[in-house]
Amino acid sequence: MKKGLVLSGGGARGICHLGVIKALEEINVRFDYISATSAGSVTGCLYSYGYKPDEIMEMIKSTSFARSLRLAWSWKGLLKLDGLRNLFLKFIPENDFSALKIPVVIAATEMRKGKIEYFTQGELITPILASCCVPAVFNPVEFNGGFYVDGGVLDNLPVKAIQDKCDFIVGSHCNFIRADADLKNFRTVIERSLLMAINGNTTISKSLCNILIEPPDVGRFSGFDVGKAEEIFNIGYQYTKENFSAEQFTL
Repeated sequence: MKKGLVLSGGGARGICHLGVIKALEEINVRFDYISATSAGSVTGCLYSYGYKPDEIMEMIKSTSFARSLRLAWSWKGLLKLDGLRNLFLKFIPENDFSALKIPVVIAATEMRKGKIEYFTQGELITPILASCCVPAVFNPVEFNGGFYVDGGVLDNLPVKAIQDKCDFIVGSHCNFIRADADLKNFRTVIERSLLMAINGNTTISKSLCNILIEPPDVGRFSGFDVGKAEEIFNIGYQYTKENFSAEQFTL
């Protein structure tokens, strides 16, 4: 039986995926395919390359992602993702899909066409950056003649990208919308508005998952809360340990 793992976007909330994966490994759940968007593509590719969840957590805690972002000050966005390219090259020096041990599909939104595109081969790091490129925050990524932003704009839980390859699909979704949001400033209003809009394109995808893992408590965090990485990781881990067993991952 072929199993697929689908990882949503969500900024810092995507660290939750690492806890989910660690808990699944402990009950011997392994995957044949991974499909991911945005923050999920970072987690998915590092995991597929061979890093364990705890190792990836150490990377996050010991690396300053903020210092890797460069101001762009253009009409396209405020920040450039160029600095992150060097970080990924450090951890995945081959910079090619062929270096991954588990096949990965990365979703990114092509702005000119207004369509989602899925990357599966060739250069790896640019598609990761494209998938993570939050509109108006980061400069769009130009690649192979395309003009790309965050895959979550059109497909924040890309189940359909691997649906025909898998008999069983597990979705890890880290964008639970709580009913008690504290809209304390302009940024939180904008972020929650984007979160609600993006969640709209996951409704069908969630229904296509055999198992959906969506920890409610991760909704307490902002997509910018990288400093709370360990707490976000533990929420994913504990929720999965407490609510799922090995027997549920069989047909």
